[in-house]
Amino acid sequence: MNQERLMRVLVAPHVSEKSAIVGDASNQVVFKVAANATKSEIKAAVESLFSVTVEAVNVVNLKGKSKRFGRMEGRRSNVRKAYVRLAEGQEIDFMVGAD
Repeated sequence: MNQERLMRVLVAPHVSEKSAIVGDASNQVVFKVAANATKSEIKAAVESLFSVTVEAVNVVNLKGKSKRFGRMEGRRSNVRKAYVRLAEGQEIDFMVGAD
């Protein structure tokens, strides 16, 4: 796969209470990913960027909510999340270098 494409697949880690619970319980990490990313692209991107072994990738598409701001009606963006299960004994530390 194209290395430039792999760098654009992962948008950001998704930090929430649920992602922390999933991470502790089943050795998974949650990422926000590009809207057109495939499971194989996500797996290759995580393995190349973090030097870990990926066992499985599950993808969820979340539709943006309709919100009102006074009289103006708006809509939040759609989000695509990937739940990446790492091999036993592997982990990704996002706090490297933080004091």
